[in-house]
Amino acid sequence: MSPPPPHILVVEDDRETRMLIAKYLRSNGCDVATAADGREMDRRITDFRVDLLILDVMLPGEDGLSLCRRIRATSQLPIIMLTARGEDVDRILGLEMGADDYLAKPFNPRELLARIRSVLRRQAGTMTASANADATTLGFLGWRMDCRLRELRNPEGALVAMTSAEFDLLQAFCQRAGRVLSRDSLLDLTHGRNAGAFERSIDVLVSRIRRKIEPDPQQASMIKTVRSGGYMFTPAVEMMDIPADARP
Repeated sequence: MSPPPPHILVVEDDRETRMLIAKYLRSNGCDVATAADGREMDRRITDFRVDLLILDVMLPGEDGLSLCRRIRATSQLPIIMLTARGEDVDRILGLEMGADDYLAKPFNPRELLARIRSVLRRQAGTMTASANADATTLGFLGWRMDCRLRELRNPEGALVAMTSAEFDLLQAFCQRAGRVLSRDSLLDLTHGRNAGAFERSIDVLVSRIRRKIEPDPQQASMIKTVRSGGYMFTPAVEMMDIPADARP
């Protein structure tokens, strides 16, 4: 049986652009809903299942960056940002807010479709791999990563919100603790190249992870920067099986 079509929500204030995107995606097998601003987006997300959000940066009222940050605070919903300017600073801001990918206007709709498929494929692949792999947790300095449920808990046991990209990168670090990893290798390990990422995105993700796990993000001791090398995860990491009776 074929999988159900992905449910895409397009948030774009320009009606012509919004309709063109929706028409193209529908013609390529997607189930598409649209919204012109943040308030309409909130209603759509509440009323309909959404698998991926396409979010324009320049919106009336609450802008796309603010909406992205608000959504990411409570949800792992994949987000692709659209920016009219296409400058690195805009792309970096989108990544810092928690976006999974970005695309500069004007763009070829085929490229947008490719980005959508890549982000959804990446998410599905990591979920399938986690479900099929031996259920393990990774422990370091009291922190625990559940690689099957894709959850991170701090030493007090509280759940720490992470984007899919952040979790992938931290897991790559933990699985290779004590090794210097270049930005290129980190892109490959986290499938970043498939999402059209660039080396600067690794720096952004590292900065976000540091803010969540480091005692002092300004004096990082867990994820150290190696001059002309990349990064190294310094804590000792313990790998543990999850007991069968603890699995959902």
